[in-house]
Amino acid sequence: MCGICGEVRFDGRHVEPSHLAGMRETLVHRGPDSEGLYASNDGRAGLGFRRLRIIDLSPNADQPMPNEDGAVRVVFNGEIYNYRELRRGLESRHTFRSHSDTEVIVHLYEEMGPGAVAHLDGMFALAIWDERNRRLVLARDRTGKKPLFYAQTARHLVFGSEIKALLAHPEVTAEIDTQSIPYFFIYGYPAGPHTMYRGVRQVPPATLIAIEQDGSVAAREYWNVGATAGSAGRARRVDRREAATKVRELLTDAVSRRLVSDVPIGAFLSGGVDSTIVVGLMSGLMNEPVKTFSIGFEGDSAYDETSYALLAAKRFHTDHTEFHVRPSVDLIDRLIWHHDGPFGDSSAIPTYIVSELTRRKVTVVLNGDGGDELFAGYLRFRAGVWAERIPRPAAALLKTIVERLPSPASERQRLAYARRFVRALNLPLYERMTRWTSVFYEELEQLLVPDLLTPRIEPLRYLDAEMKWLDRVPTTLGKLLHANFTTYLPGDLSVKMDRCTMANSLEARSPFLDTALIEYVTSLPDGMKLKGRRTKVILREAFADLLPVEIQTRGKMGFGVPLGLWFRGGLREYLCDHLLDPRACYREYLVAPTVHRLVERHLAGQVNAEQQLWTLLCFERWLRLLPEWQAGRWSRDTAHQAVGAGTGSTPIGRKVY
Repeated sequence: MCGICGEVRFDGRHVEPSHLAGMRETLVHRGPDSEGLYASNDGRAGLGFRRLRIIDLSPNADQPMPNEDGAVRVVFNGEIYNYRELRRGLESRHTFRSHSDTEVIVHLYEEMGPGAVAHLDGMFALAIWDERNRRLVLARDRTGKKPLFYAQTARHLVFGSEIKALLAHPEVTAEIDTQSIPYFFIYGYPAGPHTMYRGVRQVPPATLIAIEQDGSVAAREYWNVGATAGSAGRARRVDRREAATKVRELLTDAVSRRLVSDVPIGAFLSGGVDSTIVVGLMSGLMNEPVKTFSIGFEGDSAYDETSYALLAAKRFHTDHTEFHVRPSVDLIDRLIWHHDGPFGDSSAIPTYIVSELTRRKVTVVLNGDGGDELFAGYLRFRAGVWAERIPRPAAALLKTIVERLPSPASERQRLAYARRFVRALNLPLYERMTRWTSVFYEELEQLLVPDLLTPRIEPLRYLDAEMKWLDRVPTTLGKLLHANFTTYLPGDLSVKMDRCTMANSLEARSPFLDTALIEYVTSLPDGMKLKGRRTKVILREAFADLLPVEIQTRGKMGFGVPLGLWFRGGLREYLCDHLLDPRACYREYLVAPTVHRLVERHLAGQVNAEQQLWTLLCFERWLRLLPEWQAGRWSRDTAHQAVGAGTGSTPIGRKVY
C-alpha cells in the first residue's frame, strides 16, 4: 500500500525533481517506510513514490519498480491478489528481483502492453512509464477502492493518489470548481470524475488511460459490473443449495487471499452480518486469534454496536479491543485534509478514529465493505422494490399522514425512515432513489445562490455513464443495486475507507469486493438477495452455521455517529459559531437565511437535520482553510495541530476479550 505521483511534460521542458519530491511528501501518511523518484532518459517524465511495506519488506520491492532493462517503470498503490498465479506464468521468461506483487505488473506489461491491466485482480491505482513508446498509462481497480487523480494542461499532466499531491505542484492551483458545489450538496461528495477543484479529475474505476508524448489521451473501460448484472433477475433458475455453497467457497477464497501479508493483520468488527462473517472465516484460516476492533459512541445506544461485536468476538475467540467516543467534531480539519476537501459522510469520524487506534496493533485490516452492495443489505433496496407496488393514491395518503407526525430526534428512528420513504414515493425510480440518498434535494434551490443554479442542475447526472448498462438490467432491484454499486460505493464508501485508513498508514482489504464473488452474485436472481423483509438471503443461508443467532436476526444498523443529539448538546456552540457567523465563508455560495433556518429548526427539535448540518460544516471549514492551502501553508502537520490532542473526541480504548 503506497502513495504514488508523477508528471509527464508535453512542452519540451524537463520535469523538476524538486516538484516531484514536493508532491511525493504530501503522501507520506500513505507510505511512511521508504521513498523513491524516477526521471525518464530525456527528463520529460517522472514518477514519485512513498511505500508502506506489506509484502516483501526488503528494499528489492521498493518503487518505482523497473523491468530487466529499465524500459518499463511502475508505481503502484494497492494489492494484487492473483500475483502468485501470474508470476508462475512469467517466471520462465523474466528475471524477478523481489517477491512483491508490484514486479508482476512490470513484466506482465512487457508482454501485453496496456491490456495487462485487465488481468490484474485486486485493489490498485497504478502508473506505468513506457520508455520505448513514450507513453504513460494510468489505471484503477474495478470497483474504485484505490484513488487516482490527474490534472492536464497543454504543457503537462500531473497525477497522484490524492489531490493534495497535485496541488503541491507549482503549476496546479487550488481553484474551486463552482459547478461541483450543487452536486456536492446533493450527494455529499463530488460525483466522479469531477472533483471540487477546477481542472482536477479522477480516473474512473475499471478504467485505463493512456497518455502519449504529444499530449493525446485515450481512455477505455476494461470491466463493468453491468456485464453480469444484465443477466440477473427472476428469469434465471439457480439451485439454492448450489448457490449457497458457491457463495461460501468464493468468499472463503477471497478472505484467504487477503491474508497474505508480512506484517500484522486484523479486522474491523462491527457486529453486523458482513464483518462477522469475515472474522469468522479469518478465525478458521489463521493460526492465531484474530485481532478485532470495534467502536461505540456515548449519547445514543442506536449508534452503538459494541455489544454485538463482543458477541462475535467471544464466538470466534478473537483478541478484541473496543473504543468509545464522546461528542466532538475536533477531527473535522483532519478529515478535510485527508479527503482533500469537504466530505458529507459523517461516518468518516468513527472510521478515522478506529483506524487510528487499530494501527497501533496491526498494519493490515480486513472489513465487511461491499456486503450490502452485493446482497441488497440497505433498507433503501427493500423500499425501492416496495415503492413500485404502492398505488399513487395510497402513496399520497401515506405522505399526508407521516408529514403530520412530530420530527424524529434521530435518523435511526423508524419514523425518520418512514418520512424519507413516503416523500419520494411518487417520483420515478431513479429520482426516488436519488432523493432517498441525497443530503439536499428539494431544498437545493433555496440553499444555493442564483449564480450556482445556472446551468440547470441535473440531480441524475451521476448516472449518465451507467445508463447504457442500467437499461439492460431487467428488474427494479437489479437497477438499484447496479446504480448503488457504481456511484455510492466508489464515490462515498470506498473513499471513506481509503482516506481514513491510509491517513493512519493502515491498509484496508475488502473480501466482499472480490472480482469472482462480484461477478457470481450479480448474476443471481433477485430472490436470493431480497425476499420480503429478509435481506442478504443467500449470504445468510451460506453462513448460517457461522453467524450467532442474535446477529443473524438483528436489523440493519449502519455505521454512524449521533450527530443530531451532539449538535443540540456539546457541539451546539461549535455549530453556531460556524453556520450563524455573519462573516461565514459559505455566504458567497449559499443563502444564509436558509442555513440559519435549518440550524434553528434543528436546535428547536422541529427537524432532524444532522446530515445536512454536518455537510454544511465541512463545506464552511474547507472554505476557511482553503486560503492556507492555496498559499502552500496548509499541510498534514497543520491539519493535525489544528485539533488538539486530548480534547473531547479522544477515544477510550480497552481490551475486552
